[in-house]
Amino acid sequence: MATLSASASAQAGTPGHPHSAQLTETLLVALLLAVAGYCALFVAPTEATMGLIQRIFYFHVPSWWSAFVAFAIVLVSNLAYLRSRNPKWDWLGVSAAEVGVAFVTVGLVTGPIWAHPVWGIWWTWDARLTSAFVLWVLYVSYLLLRNLIEEPERRAVISAVFGIFAAVDIPLVYFSIWFFRTQHPQPVIGDGGSLDPTMGKVLLLCWAAMLGILVLLVRQRYRVEALRWDVDRLRLDAARNGNESGAR
Repeated sequence: MATLSASASAQAGTPGHPHSAQLTETLLVALLLAVAGYCALFVAPTEATMGLIQRIFYFHVPSWWSAFVAFAIVLVSNLAYLRSRNPKWDWLGVSAAEVGVAFVTVGLVTGPIWAHPVWGIWWTWDARLTSAFVLWVLYVSYLLLRNLIEEPERRAVISAVFGIFAAVDIPLVYFSIWFFRTQHPQPVIGDGGSLDPTMGKVLLLCWAAMLGILVLLVRQRYRVEALRWDVDRLRLDAARNGNESGAR
């Protein structure tokens, strides 16, 4: 097992990271998350119309933004894998997909919690919410698809093609509130937005904390996938050698 771990680390291009460095990075992200949470709850001003429930905004919106970043990494990784057939890109793609699904799940859970007191309903199948749910289904399907294919190269190719297809829904989710009439409010950032400056700073701080979590999780998941690749190749080689021995 020690030989296998060393092999995977070498293939992944990520030299053994000292545990102390990992612990330091984790503590820094945890500290950033704690500061962001404190600012979201106690520093940002209370929104005049929605009141305290609006503070979920500082977790809901950064979760979606982080999911989009993760899925953008998936798209780039899938395109790079089809072009180079380098397994490192496949490892990065599936790692980012899993983390992206986690962030989308947070977004889908916090959305109804925020919506019910404000809209009077938990959910409605308008363009924004429906496309967001479809995005979650697509990337969960991407992950399930990988578990159905045993051969590593074939699994990487098929999932890369599917991942590129799934990315088509990302701009639809983001721009749906401009293209369609939806229950979801219009953006408060950018053209026509009117976000309080303090709210904007706290929002960016919360997003930075979410991105820190994203980097930590993707890095750890990447190492796991590198090990899994080695295990799959060894298992297939053993099965192939066993079949050849049996034929003799």
